[in-house]
Amino acid sequence: MKAEAAVDALSALANDHRLAVFRLLVQAGPEGKPAGAIADALAMPASSLSFHLAHLNRAGLITQSRDGRSLIYAADFAAMTGLVGFLTENCCGGASCAPSAAPSQKKRKAS
Repeated sequence: MKAEAAVDALSALANDHRLAVFRLLVQAGPEGKPAGAIADALAMPASSLSFHLAHLNRAGLITQSRDGRSLIYAADFAAMTGLVGFLTENCCGGASCAPSAAPSQKKRKAS
């Protein structure tokens, strides 16, 4: 992923409503959810939801497909993985990023 695409994606997610929509779609899996179900789940007016879905779609984070009269939105998992990969590609300067074991605390002797 290029830096410009990462900035677009992060910018799209830097809004409470869009982040909630994206997280809901990630939970829904590859099947996605119809726009009406998203609006109901998030108690969001259709006009506001349309604005946020369009923003996420332009950023490449979600896909849109039609099923009859319904528009189905789904998280683009390849784009999400690409963004996480971009953010972590130089993580820890090449060292292991695994958390180290918590240092053991020495027991104090009772006096």
